[in-house]
Amino acid sequence: MPCYNEENGLDALRRRIVAACQTCAADDYEIVLVNDGSSDRTWDVMARFSAQDPRVVAVNLSRNHGHQLALSAGLSLARGDRVFIIDADLQDPPELLGEMMARMDAGADVVYGQRIERQGETRFKKLSAYLFYRVLDRLVDVSIPTDTGDFRLMSRRALDVLNAMPEHHRFIRGMVSWLGFRQEAVPYARAPRFADSSKYPLAKMIRFALDAITGFSIRPLRLASYLGFAVSLIALVMMLYALISYLLGNTVSGWTSMTLIILAVASVQFMLMGVIGEYLGRLYMESKRRPLYIIDEIRTSPSASRSQSI
Repeated sequence: MPCYNEENGLDALRRRIVAACQTCAADDYEIVLVNDGSSDRTWDVMARFSAQDPRVVAVNLSRNHGHQLALSAGLSLARGDRVFIIDADLQDPPELLGEMMARMDAGADVVYGQRIERQGETRFKKLSAYLFYRVLDRLVDVSIPTDTGDFRLMSRRALDVLNAMPEHHRFIRGMVSWLGFRQEAVPYARAPRFADSSKYPLAKMIRFALDAITGFSIRPLRLASYLGFAVSLIALVMMLYALISYLLGNTVSGWTSMTLIILAVASVQFMLMGVIGEYLGRLYMESKRRPLYIIDEIRTSPSASRSQSI
C-alpha cells in the first residue's frame, strides 16, 4: 500500500486489511506500507504499526517519488506467494480479497478490480476517467481493461516478471496487462475516499495519462508522421497553384494569406516536435539508469525477520 498524507485513514485501513487477510490466510501474511514522502504524521503511524505487529513492514522513501514508484518500491520488498495491491484511501474494498483469492485458486495469475460505479466523485472526474480509458484503449498496442486501477491480486510468478521491468516512467496497470498470463476481472462499486481529499490533481492526472499513452504506444508518433505527410501534400498543392497563377499572369494575394500559411505550417511543426520530444525525453531519462526510488528506512517489529537484503 503506497501512502501519501494518509494519517487520518491508516487506523481504519489497518483494521480492514487485517480482517481481510486473517479471513483468507489466518496469520500467514505481511502488510507492506510505503510512505511516499508524506508531510503529515503518516510515517509515525506506520512506524507505530510495525512496532506493534511483526506482520507490518513500514517503508519510508527518501522523498516523494510519486504513486507508481512508491508502489514499485513496495512490490520489490513483498515476499508473499500472492501479493494484494490496494491504495490507502479505502475507495477499493479490502473485503474483495477473498473472491480474488478464489479466482487465483482456480488458475488466474492476476485478478483485478473493475469499477462499475464511482461513488463520491465529481462529474468532471467521472467524465475524464471515462474518456481516458476509452482513448487509451484506442491508442495503446496492449489491451488494457477499461475502468481498472492498480487494485489487484498477483501471483508470485507474475510479480517477479513485473519487478524485472526497469522502465522509469511506469504505468503499472498497463505493465501488468502486457505480462499476459491468465487475468480475470472482479466488478465492484468504488466507494468515496475514507478521509481527506484526492492526492491526484489535474496536473498529475494529465502527466499520468501521458505516461500511459507514450509508455505503451507509438501511435502518436505515427499520427505525427501522418499529419506531416498531409501538410506536405497541402503545401505541394499550394506550390502548384502559385506556379500556375504565375504562369497565367495572375497576381498573388497580399502578405496576409502568406503569413497565415506560414503560421499554420509552423504550428503543425511545433506540435509534431512536441510529440517527438515526449519520446526523446523518455529515452533520455531511461538512458540515465538511475534507481527508480530510494528507501530511507525500513521498520519492522524486533521479533520479525526478513531474509531479503536491501
